[in-house]
Amino acid sequence: MTPIEYLRDLSAWLSSAHNPDQLLELIIDTAARMLNANASSVLLIDEDGRELWFEVATGAKKSEIKQYKVPMGKGSIAGTVAETGTPVLVRDVNKNPMWNKEISQKIRFKTHSIVCSPMRINSRILGVLQAVNREDGRPFSENDLNILNVFANVAAKAIANARRVEDVKRKNQELTEQATETYRIIGNSREVKKAVSDAVKVADSKASVMVLGESGTGKELMARMIHAQSPRNDFSLVVINCGALTESLLEDELFGHEKGAYTGADKRKQGKFELADKGTLFLDEIGEMSLNMQTRLLRVLQEGVYYRLGGSKTVSVDVRVISATNRDIESDVKNGRFREDLYYRLNVVKITIPPLRKRKEDILLLADHFLEKFKKERGVVALRFSQKTCDMLLHHEWSGNIRELKNAVERAVIMGDGAVIVPEDLPFPSRAVSAANGCQSSQEDHSLYKSEVLNAENAATRLCNSFDDVARAIAQCARPGTTPLKQAVDSFKKQFIVSTLETVDWNRTRAAKILGIQRT
Repeated sequence: MTPIEYLRDLSAWLSSAHNPDQLLELIIDTAARMLNANASSVLLIDEDGRELWFEVATGAKKSEIKQYKVPMGKGSIAGTVAETGTPVLVRDVNKNPMWNKEISQKIRFKTHSIVCSPMRINSRILGVLQAVNREDGRPFSENDLNILNVFANVAAKAIANARRVEDVKRKNQELTEQATETYRIIGNSREVKKAVSDAVKVADSKASVMVLGESGTGKELMARMIHAQSPRNDFSLVVINCGALTESLLEDELFGHEKGAYTGADKRKQGKFELADKGTLFLDEIGEMSLNMQTRLLRVLQEGVYYRLGGSKTVSVDVRVISATNRDIESDVKNGRFREDLYYRLNVVKITIPPLRKRKEDILLLADHFLEKFKKERGVVALRFSQKTCDMLLHHEWSGNIRELKNAVERAVIMGDGAVIVPEDLPFPSRAVSAANGCQSSQEDHSLYKSEVLNAENAATRLCNSFDDVARAIAQCARPGTTPLKQAVDSFKKQFIVSTLETVDWNRTRAAKILGIQRT
C-alpha cells in the first residue's frame, strides 16, 4: 500500500472505531508497517507529569513491555521527546547519551535504532509515538521520522477524541445519577410504594398517565420520575400549569402562533407541544382547563396534529402526556365540568399520591432527607432534630403536605442555633399540636404547664439575682465621673443579655422573649 492509501484507511478508522485502544493499535500497527519496523508503541504521560506508561504496543514483546514505565526528562529518549516536544531520530542507540537500556535488557529485546515523535494537541503534549528497529537492519531515516510525525498527529487526535467521549459519558452518568436522586420519591408507606411501583411499570410504555393528589404531595416530581425512566428521557419534559393561565394564553402556550396571528405576534412561536415532541408534556392542574380548551386538547391527543394560532399548516407531534390535578376529577366528569372522553384519554393509568398526614411513617424520613439537603447547601455538618421536634413533626397536620415540610425544615436550618433543631425553630407554635391527634393528654398538658410555670419562676429568680450581680459589676466598673454614659449603658446591656442567656441555657429564642427583643 502507498502512504496515501494508508492515510485513507486511517481516516476511515477514525470515524468508525469506538474502542480507543483498538484504534491506537491500528494506528501504530500501520505506522510500523509503513516504516518496516519490528515494534511500535504509544506512551502517555501520567497525571503527575513524571512518567510515561505504555498504553498500546506492537511486536513480539508487546505484553511484557506494558508493565514498565519511563521517566520524564533526559533519562530516556521517550522521556526527552515528551518533555521537549521535539521529534528525535536515533540511528544507533549505543551512541546516544539519552538511551536507557534498562527496559530492553529486562525484556531481552535488542534495540538498534529508534524514531520517536511527540503527540500534541494544540500546545499540550499527551505522550509520544515511537518505532523501534527496521526489519531490514538499516537505521531509520529522516523520511521515516516525517512519516511517524504524521501518525503521531493522528494518534493525538484519536486520544483527544476518546477522552472527550469518555468525559461526555462520565458527565452523562453523573447527570443520570443526579436526575435519579433528584426525581426520587421518598417513602416507605404502602401507598407510596404502590404509587412508585405503578410509575415504574408505566414509564416504559406510551400510555397517558394521570397523577392525583393534594397540592404539595409531589405530583410534578412523580411526572419527572416517570419521564426520567422512560425511553423518552433523551428528549424534553415540558411543564405547563393549566390553572395559572387564561384560556387564550393557555391556547397560545400549548399550540404556539404564526407571525401576525394577533397584535404583538411579531414572529412565529413554537408551542409546548412542539417543544415536547418525542418527549413528555406535563399538564399540571388539568382540572382547571376550560371546556373549549379540553375539546381542542382532545383533538390533538386523538390525531397527533394541530394548527398554530393563525396558521394553515398542520404541525405533527409525538408527545407522551402526563396530567395532574388536585381536584375530584371524577366528580367533575359526572357534573359535566370535565369532558368524559378526554378524562378516559388522559386516565389510561391513574396514580394517586396520598397526603402526608396519611403516611405518617414517611414524615421523619422526608424530614431527614430535607435536613441533609439543606445541611449540604449551608455547609453545616452537625445538625439534628431534637426528640420534641420529631414529635411535633409527626403530629402536625401538614395541610401543605411535602412542600410545607420542606419549607419548615429549610426555615429551621436557617434560623436555628446550635447543633439541635428545637420546636421553636419550626414555623408553627410549639403548643400547636392538639390532644385529639394523640400528642398529649390533658393531664400531661397540666403537668407540662406546671413544670413550665415552675421553670419560669426559677428563671425569674435567677434573673433577679443575675440582675443584682450585673448591677454591682456595672457600679464598680463604671463609677460616675470616670466612664461615659453610653459606654456604661452598652456594658450593662451586654452583661444583662449574657446573664439572661445563662439562665435559659443559651436558648436565644427564650432569652429574646424574656427580654422583649428580637432573637437576632
